[in-house]
Amino acid sequence: MRAMDIMTTQVITIGPDATVQELAALLSERAISGVPVIDSDNRLVGVATEGDLLHRTETGTEYPTGRRRSRWLESLASDRELARDYVKSHGRKVSDIMTRGVVTVSEETELADIANLLETGRIKRVPVLRDGQVIGIVSRANLVRALSAAPRVPASEGDDDRSMRAKLLAELSGQEWARLWAADIIVRDKVVHLWFSSDQPAEERHAMRVAAENLGGVRRVEQHLVPAPVLPAF
Repeated sequence: MRAMDIMTTQVITIGPDATVQELAALLSERAISGVPVIDSDNRLVGVATEGDLLHRTETGTEYPTGRRRSRWLESLASDRELARDYVKSHGRKVSDIMTRGVVTVSEETELADIANLLETGRIKRVPVLRDGQVIGIVSRANLVRALSAAPRVPASEGDDDRSMRAKLLAELSGQEWARLWAADIIVRDKVVHLWFSSDQPAEERHAMRVAAENLGGVRRVEQHLVPAPVLPAF
């Protein structure tokens, strides 16, 4: 799936010359946490979010003059950072407080790439652009809804125990964390049996169970623990 398949197309935007109070009212009235900022040519120039409104002089939440955060960070704070903080808390226009270096995607961007952008950038949404203009928004909520609508992969026609086992082995062979011998996997009547050493990390056992559960048509997964071999002392 791509951005065009799940994006919100009715995009609420605001102009850079709008006041901070107008931005706050818009976010509150529409129950949204952020909006793209577009100029008179409908070009994206930034993004304004709730986070940009957290520290405001009007509400008495501006950054302390001495500097926020812990002591060791205070010593690292530059005059440039302090100046930015002042603008964030005292700026009157959206253009003063918005984020300018905006991460964007195209309508053809794959959802896996968008998910990575949201995670690595620690952001909640990305504008979708076409020729520099905003045509949509993909948010974390859009990705969650796409997941809820995704059907469970059905069993392939003719999938028997042998082919299911082969698919699981192929899947695990490409995973660096998977430490399991082929002999430790048995599929019988579409029930996957996995044998683990008792000293095998729980995270690995969990991941292998998930891989088995994702096989089309699997009825259930059963895990079996065997004692870890005892090495002789020298």
